[in-house]
Amino acid sequence: MAHARISMYLPPDINPTQAAIAYGCRALPKLNEELRSEDLVTRQKALVALCGLMHDPEHVYVAIRIGCLESLKALLKDTNDMVRIKTTEVLYIMATHNVGRVGFLEHDIIHALSFLLNDPQSLCRKNLHLAFKHLAQLPTGAQGIVSSGLIPSLVWKLQREEEGVQELLLDTLAACLMEDATEALASRAVPFLKEKLLSTNGNIRSKAARMLIAISIPLEGKNQVWKHDVIPILVHLLRDKVAEVQANAAGALMYATATTEGKYAALDAEAIQPLLQLLSSSLSKARLNAIKALTMLAEAPEGRKLLQAHVPTFRALEKDAVAMQQGAQIAIKVIEWKP
Repeated sequence: MAHARISMYLPPDINPTQAAIAYGCRALPKLNEELRSEDLVTRQKALVALCGLMHDPEHVYVAIRIGCLESLKALLKDTNDMVRIKTTEVLYIMATHNVGRVGFLEHDIIHALSFLLNDPQSLCRKNLHLAFKHLAQLPTGAQGIVSSGLIPSLVWKLQREEEGVQELLLDTLAACLMEDATEALASRAVPFLKEKLLSTNGNIRSKAARMLIAISIPLEGKNQVWKHDVIPILVHLLRDKVAEVQANAAGALMYATATTEGKYAALDAEAIQPLLQLLSSSLSKARLNAIKALTMLAEAPEGRKLLQAHVPTFRALEKDAVAMQQGAQIAIKVIEWKP
């Protein structure tokens, strides 16, 4: 005779750490109510459920419309570590969508997140910087971070955060400095970046060189790169084993050598030969940056003299993509120019 036996285990598709999601259009309003609950476990379960839902941009749109961002802002101040970690995770997932990034700007999320820059939980800080990185992909988002006055704090954090977070910081700062590099230059960003160029981590070297591209666009940035002796390090990185590092180093030199001081610093560091070698790189970005940097060096009589024997190399590049053709043609004109 058969006996009924109730299993002691939960069904395999049940997650005990996640709130039960209501059906249809009631799902997000119910979760928003639970985010405001006095019960800690209820808040935690609601956040776990939101993490799953926010991967869909339609859910992000509805969540913003019904006021979830205001609820999440309040939870950033929660005394419970797990609540703050999951809240920042929800926010960074929302920031991966354009509708989420726009919502951040409309609801002043940048300011609310900034209070967690020194949070004792590393996961919390990592999620925060992931959110900032995604937000900075939008020009208005990058401008919002700059306008919030956070650039000096982010530059300062470059010296103190773990390597994974440093990479996120460098991505965020590179995007922000394309909008305005003034505060970064006043915060000693160039000496900090000089140290990062010497990192044993290839990603950090690459991202530091990319940030130097942005910081070298204004004249003050070019001057600081020269004054802090960054140019010889950039020349050394042209032979780096990581192709992306080579490309970004050539890009930074392209801007830094726009000044007379920068040109002669690069020539003294013997930049021409490694730049010529980059013309055969598999990365089109590296080839284009190298062409432009060599064009800058050809504006100096000494550089022009050294490059005259390599005009056939530039002529071969005229068969490349349109941008490369134009760059090669300009380089040839500068090299062959006679006073």
